[in-house]
Amino acid sequence: MESCTGNCAGCSGCARELVLTREEIGFLRYLGQIPFLPVARTAADPAPVCLEEGEPEKLSLVLQCLEKKGLISLDYDKPLTGTDPAVYRDYPIRGSMALTRRGQLVLEMLEYQGAQTE
Repeated sequence: MESCTGNCAGCSGCARELVLTREEIGFLRYLGQIPFLPVARTAADPAPVCLEEGEPEKLSLVLQCLEKKGLISLDYDKPLTGTDPAVYRDYPIRGSMALTRRGQLVLEMLEYQGAQTE
């Protein structure tokens, strides 16, 4: 596994400054209250779908950004049990998401220091 050099264009995943949108902060807080959420996708479209909170199209972009920043993990090999299969019937590839260790630390910092939103 290669270590990050911090030279990824637009990633900000390992930079000293992490920029989060209001939507990203809101979802981190939501995922902080519920440790695991279902995530799904189709074979034709790798974009993650979560039908638990908000508008799926907007949330898909938020999930992709949070994953790229290393704050959440999307694991399609570990579907959640106990979810309603009818909700995700159009998405044959199902898994789960959770905060990463980095995501937990960022959430703790947000709670401790507060978040500056524009």
